[in-house]
Amino acid sequence: MSEFDTLIGLVSQYSPSGRERGAVEWLVARMKSLGYDEAFIDEAGNAVGVIGQGPKQVVLLGHIDTVPGEIKIERDNVSLYGRGSVDAKGPLACFVDAVAKVGVKEHRQFVVIGAVEEERDSEGARFVAERYQPDFAIIGEPNQWNRVAIGYKGSAWANITVKRGQVHTASGEQTATEAAVEAWLKIKAYVDSFNIGKQKVFDKLLLTLRGMESSSNDFEQSARLKVGVRLPVEVTPEDWYETLAEIVRDTEVERIGFAIPAWGCEKNTSLVRAFLSGIRSQGGDPRFVYKTGTADLNIVAPVWKCPALVYGPGDSFLDHTPNEHIDFNDYTKAVGVLYHVLCNL
Repeated sequence: MSEFDTLIGLVSQYSPSGRERGAVEWLVARMKSLGYDEAFIDEAGNAVGVIGQGPKQVVLLGHIDTVPGEIKIERDNVSLYGRGSVDAKGPLACFVDAVAKVGVKEHRQFVVIGAVEEERDSEGARFVAERYQPDFAIIGEPNQWNRVAIGYKGSAWANITVKRGQVHTASGEQTATEAAVEAWLKIKAYVDSFNIGKQKVFDKLLLTLRGMESSSNDFEQSARLKVGVRLPVEVTPEDWYETLAEIVRDTEVERIGFAIPAWGCEKNTSLVRAFLSGIRSQGGDPRFVYKTGTADLNIVAPVWKCPALVYGPGDSFLDHTPNEHIDFNDYTKAVGVLYHVLCNL
């Protein structure tokens, strides 16, 4: 038996979004072997483990899916290499091991969830959001063992389509593609103006053009832009879509997928204080971080309305990369931090 068996075993189960079942079954079996009171697969396909029956519920929500791209599982004396070792099986394994180490605690119930589909539309988190009402929520994402994340930006995606009638190329009339470029420049100008004076990236609109294509037939030409934005707390997805429609009035704006509002956690809570104490107990200097991406925090926190934050070992700069790996020492320290938190919360 090794203190890294959960981590190595879980990372060894390749589980890109939509193909998580094998990893889910492995994790349920692992939680049973660690003495969890219950371990099962819920209706959404999430792996769920429960310890304790107390009235105060702590939900530790990680995600078990990864981006595609299998990496050979390798380890040395320092690190474990493999897809998901950082994002986010490292944090999830940390949750599983720390809760098992704490065991049954009076007046507490610990629920560990390995959610599916986080890297796509967060179907697993959307399912559990309506089925639990915890007193505390800890979301698993890599932010390094001595940091606590208390904010994630929102996101919204849209296709912007411009159509024009066919004209002779020598007519001098604006083409659909030219109009699409003009629309993009208007959107970018608005975002640049919005961001003036904002020092923190977390407070800015982060705009991206993810695709552009054009087509035509005998009578019409069209051009389409795929535009994404990371949103600050002050701008809701609905605000953004309304603004977008105003900026590019002569186009078609089609909303894509699930728009997600940004979320900022309250700092002055017993949960945050427990983590600061836990990090110090392992010799760390605790720090807060606000992230520019989105996470399952954005899905569950507005519903649960309880003290929440994001925690987990691993360097997020290695997310989705061919060199994804986690440091064993960081993992051990994160388990120690979380053990301290759950014992003293």
